[in-house]
Amino acid sequence: MPATVASPIDDYLRLLTEPVARESAGWLEERLAQRGLFFGTRPLCNVLRPRFLTTANYDFLRARCGLLLGAFNQALAAALASPAVLAQFRLHDWERTLIADDPGFIEGSPLSRLDAFFTADTGELQFTEYNAETPAGTAYGDALAELFLALPAMREFGRQYALRPLPARHHVLNVLVDTWRTWSGRTGRPVIGIIDWAEVPTVSEFELFQDYFTSMGYTCVIGDPRNLEYRNGKLSSGGVPIDIIYKRVLISELIERGGMDQPMVRALRDGAVCMANPFRCKILHKKASLAVLSDERNAALFTAEQRSAILRHIPWTRVVEDRRTEFEGRTVDLMELALAERERMVLKPNDDYGGHGIVLGWETDASGWESALRVAIREPHIIQQRIALPSESFPSLVDGQLVLADRIVDTAPFVFNGSYVDGCLTRVSTAALVNVTAGGGSTVPTFVVEKR
Repeated sequence: MPATVASPIDDYLRLLTEPVARESAGWLEERLAQRGLFFGTRPLCNVLRPRFLTTANYDFLRARCGLLLGAFNQALAAALASPAVLAQFRLHDWERTLIADDPGFIEGSPLSRLDAFFTADTGELQFTEYNAETPAGTAYGDALAELFLALPAMREFGRQYALRPLPARHHVLNVLVDTWRTWSGRTGRPVIGIIDWAEVPTVSEFELFQDYFTSMGYTCVIGDPRNLEYRNGKLSSGGVPIDIIYKRVLISELIERGGMDQPMVRALRDGAVCMANPFRCKILHKKASLAVLSDERNAALFTAEQRSAILRHIPWTRVVEDRRTEFEGRTVDLMELALAERERMVLKPNDDYGGHGIVLGWETDASGWESALRVAIREPHIIQQRIALPSESFPSLVDGQLVLADRIVDTAPFVFNGSYVDGCLTRVSTAALVNVTAGGGSTVPTFVVEKR
């Protein structure tokens, strides 16, 4: 790609002298505490530079996402129409029961997020997961962008570069309202219920959303599934009837803890309340969705342009099973390939989060890999080809000293109504598993930057 972010990064780091870094670190620490920007007890951000993308970078990212989202939507439609295609996603029986219910609108995942690795200066872009169930980070990203725009380190930089933040929480509100209006056939302002367990580490983001929704004129409650009541055809939290659920609780945890008789589940199955994302989001949320896209047996589901985008942007991915398949232009036995190519492969549970259960072949010995494969063939897993992880230099203050370190950069564009991208979650880490939940990362705001 012709555009480069090297110059803005170099200029920012040149301007970040040690006194400016100390001032910025102290200022940021205070503001993070004031605004509750913590993941559990950890500050959301521990570095002193935002992510920079050029206009060309961002336009390219959105365009490529659009092509792949069309392919994901076609895969979802095929799964709902064909038992054979649906079987490839490896759903549990209870999940099949829930997705059979009509949610009252077409979109399977009105709110979602694509997780990728993007080398901005070369255009190398690889999508490794599709978070189609409970994507987090939109409110966090907006709040961090506000802070970084006022960061002492940005003062001089802002004289040389124009910075465009990528706000996204307004899209969340618009999608929730539009989804409810489609579901209900009504206009007006629905009461929004943000539903998740009270003890989750992302409660601070729920509070940011509640403040924002309220400022926009909407009643919003934060509720724990254990405290919901379903009476007389209405689901309520703390006595407040809910029109639409902004679902942050994981469906698997909801069923595991409450079963099919849980009040929220009963209200949804009765059509008494709307929810985004609906139970059908589980189809594309399965990591097997990337296998469905990249598997040669599904090529006919997609257009030539989509197939080209899949080949370019989705690493070779298959559900772990005893079969023959194609790999690098030849037909192979999948399990034999998995054993032989350990250092080029990663194993992932079909439905988990936060890096749980992921096995990196290049960090595992042969016996450990064989053991992981035995688990993977019994319980739904995918095997995915290793990709190159891009890194950039990020500054931080360590023991009062300015330190520059190369950190792996994860790019996770926010997706709305399954069709368009706006805003981007960026996570940086010194570990191969770039995930804040896993405890090794930092979230930073993303800006589109141009020389003044």
